[in-house]
Amino acid sequence: MMSRFSGPASVFLLFAGLAACQPKPDPIAAIPEVAVSRPIQREVTGTDVFTGRFEARESVEVRPRVRGFIDRVAFEDGTRVEKGQLLFVIDPRPYQDAVIQAEGRLAEARSRLTLGNTELTRARRLVSAHALSIQELDQSEQAQQAAQSAVKAADGELARASLDLTFTQVRAPMAGRIGRHLVSAGNLVEEGATLLTTIVSTDPIDIYFDIDERTYLRYTALVRTQQQTPIGGSGSPVEILLHDDVSPTHRGVINFVDNRLDRSTGTLRVRARVPNPDGVLSPGQFGDVYLEGEPRHPALLVPDSAVISEATDKLLAIVGSDHRISTHAVVLGGLYGKYREIHSGITAADEVVLSSLQRVKVGDEVHVKVQPENVADLRSDGGSPP
Repeated sequence: MMSRFSGPASVFLLFAGLAACQPKPDPIAAIPEVAVSRPIQREVTGTDVFTGRFEARESVEVRPRVRGFIDRVAFEDGTRVEKGQLLFVIDPRPYQDAVIQAEGRLAEARSRLTLGNTELTRARRLVSAHALSIQELDQSEQAQQAAQSAVKAADGELARASLDLTFTQVRAPMAGRIGRHLVSAGNLVEEGATLLTTIVSTDPIDIYFDIDERTYLRYTALVRTQQQTPIGGSGSPVEILLHDDVSPTHRGVINFVDNRLDRSTGTLRVRARVPNPDGVLSPGQFGDVYLEGEPRHPALLVPDSAVISEATDKLLAIVGSDHRISTHAVVLGGLYGKYREIHSGITAADEVVLSSLQRVKVGDEVHVKVQPENVADLRSDGGSPP
């Protein structure tokens, strides 16, 4: 005898009973949660950041002033040298011989001058006694003057020979860091042609950077409204951040601003001079130059990671009073650590979405999780506007 619940009908009733036992989904639990925080209100000093490159304040190419063979290299490559320090020795023997010969010619010329002076004195006495003609007196005077000229010429030759002998010792024309020697002992060097080595000054050192036209116009506007002194004015300070550091470690002063914008790049070249007593900074090294761009002012700051880039627009996701997400177009200011200044587009009471919007979209209802303010990475002076 078959049960009345057997067959397809009984299977349907079984699954229906199981479905009725399953718990219904909680509509509140299905609403996603996003992290939000309100903008931080702080007073900040607007600071622009430019990439700069260090260059030596002075540099010199060391070349020989006389021709000859290198006898000795008298320095260690890459060390600091002082002004007047011996660097190279050129074989001095040919120049010592030239000095001896010049000394001999000078002695001969002086002897002739002595004889000429004696003969001129005698001729004048004889002319007074009417024992010598005027013509012979003139000849004696001419011979004496020629002897004087010969002494001067021989003296000049000796001075030049002595100077050439001095030049066989190549000395540092300035203090600084020397490069490697480019010519070894035994090589022939030519006067003024052969590059022996280079020297660069290191303390102080200069850093050059370029200001873009938009920033330059902003500075000009601040000057017109008397909110800032002209860039490059007396004592305009800069701070320098090296690429291995987390905060600026060197300070300098602007001492040069170019007189026009570069046509090809639309930038203005600026130079700051930086003390470098420990020699940490080297020519060719890069660094970020922090330059005050705006006076101290109140600002609204949000984490820079919360800013959304959409084409040319900058947006922030905001959770409204209805718990739904909307986006606001904003105008960005400077970067202060990990925080970005917002010039317009939000208020201090807005709840800014910090977490990713990959799970939600504009118009979705969300739960908010308020994150406390964390200003550990907030600088009071910031970076350049985007």
